Amino acid sequence: MDRLDNTIRPYAWGSATAIPHLLGVEPTGEPQAEMWMGAHPGAPSRTARGPLTELIDAAPERELGAETVAKFGPRLPFLLKILAAGAPLSLQVHPDLAQAKEGYEDEERRAVPIDAPHRNYKDANHKPELICALTEFDGLCGFRAPLEAADLLAALEVDSLKPYVDLLHAHPEDAALREVLTAVLSADTEQMAGTVTEAAAACARLGGAHAPYADLADHYPGDPGVIAAMLLNHVRLQPGEALFLGAGVPHAYLNGLGVEIMANSDNVLRCGLTPKHVDVPELLRIVRFEAGDPGVLRPEASPDGEEVYETPIDEFRLSRYVLAEGAPSRDLTLRTPQILLCTAGCVQADEHALAPGQSVFVPAGEKTEVSGTGTVFRATVVA
Repeated sequence: MDRLDNTIRPYAWGSATAIPHLLGVEPTGEPQAEMWMGAHPGAPSRTARGPLTELIDAAPERELGAETVAKFGPRLPFLLKILAAGAPLSLQVHPDLAQAKEGYEDEERRAVPIDAPHRNYKDANHKPELICALTEFDGLCGFRAPLEAADLLAALEVDSLKPYVDLLHAHPEDAALREVLTAVLSADTEQMAGTVTEAAAACARLGGAHAPYADLADHYPGDPGVIAAMLLNHVRLQPGEALFLGAGVPHAYLNGLGVEIMANSDNVLRCGLTPKHVDVPELLRIVRFEAGDPGVLRPEASPDGEEVYETPIDEFRLSRYVLAEGAPSRDLTLRTPQILLCTAGCVQADEHALAPGQSVFVPAGEKTEVSGTGTVFRATVVA
């Protein structure tokens, strides 16, 4: 078992206080957006034996287990993060596995540099992800029913939005969403900026269900993503609740602190709320135009006290243990690799005492027991 020393990414949208507060350290004054735990080449966790990437490369079956290597190859299939959103992230979607392979191979064939700002596919993998709230957490996830979106837009009484309201009323559900998102993202930039300004003022005046979009416009004035965001479900997670975000589902995190886990990929297609590259035709090819409930997840408890967040993919499996004072230790030994992350209290993982924000990597098959008083998240795979 290896204690992890993890990189904190200073993205501009990060909170300056949430991660320092969790870690019990003084804020630096700079944004701290994500703390990465795992073997992503962009910021691998460090151990006393060296970077986690090097440990796995040197002996993949010893570290990951034969079953994991046979199913996913000689790499850790997931990336675990603590995410602290102090401002909205970009409105985005991720491709499925076939789309990612096709897009990556196409850009490789066209010799698009891997670090080019306009490159869409950095790898050939999909990026399903799960966010579990540690604090109250706001986000956007999946499309609203078109008639609900029409009512939200109509209430603003902005003349330039009326064609979108009409489209949402006139077409079948999936076609209406496609028509309106295409129109919003393809509109004249100056005209759309004026529409967003009017809509933002109306959202601020109305408040309530419209308030999140006024805040978006404050951060991204004139951005068409503000109107696109109004097509999506607004979700407020309570601590312990989670969202699973599959391929093609448009989403954005707005604010809050959470534990995030995802397949080990960096493929993102953006709809807006960003100064970064937006490829409208490719985005429209990837987005799934399906309205529905965002599906808030609550953990399912097993007899041994493990609370599992069930998802339909195998690259990761997230669960947690809430350890009560005086309770016996829990045997967490698995034949798959694990990262254990403490988020509250003080947890003892074998010889390692973990305070909030501290974590360990547990090789496959390593005898592992946890005890103490607090909360520990377990990240592993389904092999």
